[in-house]
Amino acid sequence: MAETVARIGNCDGDAVDKFAAFRLTAEASEQVSAPSIAECHASFECRLFDDALVDSYNFFIFEVVAANVKPQPRWPQTLHYSGGGLFRTDGDVRDYRHLFTKVS
Repeated sequence: MAETVARIGNCDGDAVDKFAAFRLTAEASEQVSAPSIAECHASFECRLFDDALVDSYNFFIFEVVAANVKPQPRWPQTLHYSGGGLFRTDGDVRDYRHLFTKVS
């Protein structure tokens, strides 16, 4: 999926139907008109909250209006963009709940 994410970020959505080009499945979002990607384990639906810093810092502030997570797999491998074309995946889940005696 990392290669797909990199390629999606390097093409113009006005010129390419990204869902068709990358064989992704669009599914209806709950609160926004933009579709979610069915192949993703989780998604945030956002609306623009403040764009006052765009001209100075290219910085947008969005409000999350809905969050969705698929129930399976319980511990999906996640992908994180580190910048400069580098991606990282998460590691193994390590269960240390037995050491947290103050947590029920």
